[in-house]
Amino acid sequence: MSGSDVNRRDFLKIAGAASAAIAVPNSGRAATTSKMIGIQVGAISFVDEGTEKVLDVLQERANVNTLFLAVFTYGRGIAGRQIPGQPLPDHGKQEYDLNFHGGNFATPHPQYYKNTVLKDTRAPDHGNLDILAEVIPAAKKRGMKVICWLEDVFRTDLPNIEKLQERDLYGRNAETLCVNNPDYRNFLTGLVEDYTRSYDIDGLMWGSERQGALSDSLGATHDTPPIDPGRVTCFCEFCRSRAKAGGINVERAKQGFLELEKYVRSTRGGKRPTDGYYVQFWRLLLRYPELAAWEMLWTDSLRETYAAIYKTVKGAKETVPVGWHIWHNNSFNPIYRAEQDLQELSKYSDFIKVVMYNNCGGERMALYADNIGSTLYGDLSKQALIDMNYSFMGLKESSYDQIPRVGLSADYVYREKNRALAGVAGTRTQIWPCIDIDIPTEADHSKCTPQSVKEAVLAAFRGGAPGVLLSRKYSEMRLANLSGAGEAIRELKLSS
Repeated sequence: MSGSDVNRRDFLKIAGAASAAIAVPNSGRAATTSKMIGIQVGAISFVDEGTEKVLDVLQERANVNTLFLAVFTYGRGIAGRQIPGQPLPDHGKQEYDLNFHGGNFATPHPQYYKNTVLKDTRAPDHGNLDILAEVIPAAKKRGMKVICWLEDVFRTDLPNIEKLQERDLYGRNAETLCVNNPDYRNFLTGLVEDYTRSYDIDGLMWGSERQGALSDSLGATHDTPPIDPGRVTCFCEFCRSRAKAGGINVERAKQGFLELEKYVRSTRGGKRPTDGYYVQFWRLLLRYPELAAWEMLWTDSLRETYAAIYKTVKGAKETVPVGWHIWHNNSFNPIYRAEQDLQELSKYSDFIKVVMYNNCGGERMALYADNIGSTLYGDLSKQALIDMNYSFMGLKESSYDQIPRVGLSADYVYREKNRALAGVAGTRTQIWPCIDIDIPTEADHSKCTPQSVKEAVLAAFRGGAPGVLLSRKYSEMRLANLSGAGEAIRELKLSS
């Protein structure tokens, strides 16, 4: 199907033909619940399978009452079909969308983008189909809510994108965009105002899976390969100006990161510092405290972006809830977790979706250990590193060797949920644990089952979570595993 050939009439024909392709268990009407039962879903699922049929499946299999509709992204993590090379699920078109482009899957209204050079973002994948205009009326008829789900993942070939990109340690353009750049900030506030004023949405969630230059330099993430220490960000004119205004010596900060780059390249090359990996890092940090200041500069800038988005949405329509996606690195990296101060975030958050992916979490925890174990904690064995991290993060899980194959447990979800709820205690901010269903893992690593999904959902609700969000996207989930979430919801209803 060529995206340029799809209009609404074509879409309805395709949707009608596709509607018989998915078998839904004959379980009758979906159970009702006062809890928020959400799922992340992209436009491609409605195109491939039909709007009504997708809603049938989500309601009947998983008791979903809230759609987190991926309306803006250039990434495959929350939009598009299954990632090429991974097994296709048992629904949707049985082929990969190798020509995936991404962008704004709704209709941009030009009046909201006057103050930014980033204007041409309409996703070409499905022609002139506006996924919000298509899905919202159908969802509303069923009593389902629609929350716009946006992330800051961009292409490098967009017109004027280079004017918004971050700059690395050597002044080179990065693929990521700078939250201190007025053009990017204006684009984001224009985008959310557009969605809020132009559509009858029930909420908005934005996510940024990034961190500052200190953590990135150390490889304090599960991403692989870890970022090059000379490519860390951001050192653009706007960040430098903000740093100076905040009393940070920009030149000393840059010199500190250059020395940190040498340290990381040496340690990753297997050369142990004379006094050890950990001691040498602290020697650098004590000499250049600007390293930590620059990390917090990035975090404060992200928080200001949250606040700007929140203010814009509330100014357009006070009743629209606004919240954030907190990256899975929150479960692995203590530095990143320290930056996710939920009490601070609650000042401009109606809800916070905290990623608690247990199945793929084991693989990711091990990858984090591999990355940080080659720099800061190079003197520790991988098992000692994992044990230490479990102590830091309040977890009790399997060994380093086992976790990629068995994943993290439902107890991990329970502990993370309790910690997050305690973090917003005394505020009105809701915590929505985010559970993974069939996020791709290596062939010989842990895979979801209906029972594992059920146990994770039960753990999320045990003790009082007001909702749960099934992730990453419906287009990569197997139907039986989706049904595992529904079993948990029905069991909770029966036991309540």
